[in-house]
Amino acid sequence: MVMKEVIWMSAEDLLRAYRRKKLSPLEVTRTLLDRVEAVNPKIKAVVTLNAEEAIKRAKKSEKAYVQGGKVGKLEGIPLGIKDLVYTKGIRTTFGSLLFKDFIPEEDAVLVERIKREGGIILGKTNTPELGLIPVTDNRLFGPTRNPWNTERTSGGSSGGSAAGVASGFFPFAEGSDGGGSIRLPSALCGVFGLKPTFGRVPNYPHLPGWETLAHEGPIARRVEDAALLLDIMAGYDSRDRHSLPDAGYSFRRAMRGKIKGLKLAFSPDLGYAPAVDPEVRDLTRKAAAAFGELGCRVEEVKLDLPNMEPDLLIQVISETVTSTENRLEEWKELAFPLYLPFLGLINTIKPQDLIRVQFRREELWNKVRRVFESFDLLLCPTTAVPAFPLQPPGPMGPTVIDGKPVSPVSWICFTFPFNLTGQPAGSIPCGLNAEGLPVGLQLVGRMYDEVIILRAAAAFQEAHPWPFPKSI
Repeated sequence: MVMKEVIWMSAEDLLRAYRRKKLSPLEVTRTLLDRVEAVNPKIKAVVTLNAEEAIKRAKKSEKAYVQGGKVGKLEGIPLGIKDLVYTKGIRTTFGSLLFKDFIPEEDAVLVERIKREGGIILGKTNTPELGLIPVTDNRLFGPTRNPWNTERTSGGSSGGSAAGVASGFFPFAEGSDGGGSIRLPSALCGVFGLKPTFGRVPNYPHLPGWETLAHEGPIARRVEDAALLLDIMAGYDSRDRHSLPDAGYSFRRAMRGKIKGLKLAFSPDLGYAPAVDPEVRDLTRKAAAAFGELGCRVEEVKLDLPNMEPDLLIQVISETVTSTENRLEEWKELAFPLYLPFLGLINTIKPQDLIRVQFRREELWNKVRRVFESFDLLLCPTTAVPAFPLQPPGPMGPTVIDGKPVSPVSWICFTFPFNLTGQPAGSIPCGLNAEGLPVGLQLVGRMYDEVIILRAAAAFQEAHPWPFPKSI
């Protein structure tokens, strides 16, 4: 096979080719390492390359296939791991100068599981410092650029993973999501991203912070590959007190069901979005309606969810500043410039404010759960805008959308509510705007029901295949 064919193959296609001896893990790994070497300088998705160990692991996988030995469920598949995740023996910086030389002595649970099934860690992917903002930029590595237009942001905080997948570096990657950090970059980079139910994938060890918001999940070019990776990462582990019991089924197998007859609600604004780009609104409305052609009942609904942006800010600032309090003065000297105005806000937050956040989360949940008394899925835009221009060191987002003044983080208003509720949610590519930039449609499911999201996303993928930026 020629190099370009290998670059864009799915994980499942690679596994089939390995079993039939049409490809070897070693040649695929070398091909993808060459791809990273050629394209990564333009994108900066991978910040620590694990080339030597990846080649060594690929040789081991190749031997297993040749000799007919035991092979894992991911045997010989290269992938990226976000630089917020502990990887034993591989530099893990959290995108921060505070941790620029940190090399963990243990793997995160999800990394243990990926390695056990034969996955090959090609490298660590870029993230904003401590994963705090929705654009991927930091003082250590600089910005990750969007492969559709390198003058635009990749989103964040899993921007390195999403841009790497979209650039043909690996068929899938791990991401984490505390307010949209899997779904936002997936939407802006034109790939599929799934935030599972809170606790579905164990999160240990990890830096303190995001204690009730952070979800680990897959980013992939194909929905079935995301389900495959979720199968490996998910499941109970006592080291994470929030981790859920095993689902008792394979997500990959369960997603094969039909979606005919499902009831889907579409909201263009969730009842509170201050402004949405007209092309984003039109493309997502059209994509939602397309589920009607697949046998679903689609209804546009009016919602009145509370705007939780201030609540998210209070919780994230409180947890982050407290988790770094022993090195706070040092961090102020090293921090990404956009963070400095927020660090001082900790002095304005009272204990009562934190308690009110929990009350407001309950209010949000009571309104969201009622939607799912009548509908199987809630659809809405993933982001309020397509990828916007990169102007390092920032901005976090546009301050004007559709002619209306907005806060710099209002463009993420569709994603963070479902971190506060803990529900599963995914983003599928649903078209390109007039500038040729991807737009994402968010699919939100009932608590614990990732399968219905995967099933619907796969049906849409089959009916409306999405492109990749192969010009880079």
